[in-house]
Amino acid sequence: MSATVLVTDYAWPSLDIERQILAGIDAELLVAEKGDEEELVALAPRADAILTNWKKVPAAALDAAERCRVVSRYGVGVDNIPVEHATGLGIVVTNVPDFCLDEVSDHAMALLLACARRIPKLEAATKSGIWSVGLAYGMSRLRGQTLGLVGFGNIARVLAPKAAAFGLKVIAYTPRGTSSTDTAVERTNHLEQLLSVSDFVSLHAPSTPSTRGLIGRAELRAMKPTAYLINTARGALIDDEALLEAINEGWIAGAALDVLAVEPPAPGNQLMQLENVLVTPHVAFYSEQAIQELQEKAARNVMTVLRGDVPASVVNRTVLQQPNRLSSPV
Repeated sequence: MSATVLVTDYAWPSLDIERQILAGIDAELLVAEKGDEEELVALAPRADAILTNWKKVPAAALDAAERCRVVSRYGVGVDNIPVEHATGLGIVVTNVPDFCLDEVSDHAMALLLACARRIPKLEAATKSGIWSVGLAYGMSRLRGQTLGLVGFGNIARVLAPKAAAFGLKVIAYTPRGTSSTDTAVERTNHLEQLLSVSDFVSLHAPSTPSTRGLIGRAELRAMKPTAYLINTARGALIDDEALLEAINEGWIAGAALDVLAVEPPAPGNQLMQLENVLVTPHVAFYSEQAIQELQEKAARNVMTVLRGDVPASVVNRTVLQQPNRLSSPV
């Protein structure tokens, strides 16, 4: 084999798609068993490329991977990759920015509807033998309410028209500016303003040092007491202790979370015990079609780099001009 691709982890039944694509450049897969730092550092010297899903790629592994030309992320966010360190070493970092746009936006909308229509509460009560319209007292019509999007990237842009179709007014927090050709979505660069007027707040920001804990006590207190917080982005965006306090003390009506700061949650996690907190197990991204596309695109990013070409999505584009980047075909 002329090239070796290290796979740190994956969340689907097989790597047949990757093997088929990478066979075109006579590359083999080297699949980590545990994906911990010790194992990845040990395997890294054999790697011409790295494919990674959720496992953290240690800087030490990149240091050891002297042949490595590319780290390809199965997904959009790259918070599990030390991008700056990779750039310094001349390693291209790629992702799949159009991954699961429909799936995550559908899931966010489903969580919103479940909160708005009290689906978990009604379903649990009905199964327990309580058949009462009284459980719906105080429920508001969805049309005319406001959805606030914290971040307005690809997924949020797909969610916006879906929400508008239900009659929701959509506003978006865009800290870098408010100019847009999309007149259907109001923009603001003031997070507190968005929080104060939204009936549902849906998070769509990446996890970075500046966004971790983005939603804390001050932000939760700025929300309406009737509002719901929805997170299909990254668990680290929310201060869990502040959220627990906010719900227990009635600062907000509840939350719907597909992602948590620690996954799976530790036994005894108090958020999991609350009736008005809906939690799904980080599955918003999933459909058979989305996963197949993800495998194909992430593997093609690797193949493109190993052929000496530039892939469609490069996270650290400055690396392309660096003299220490290995750009000749493997």
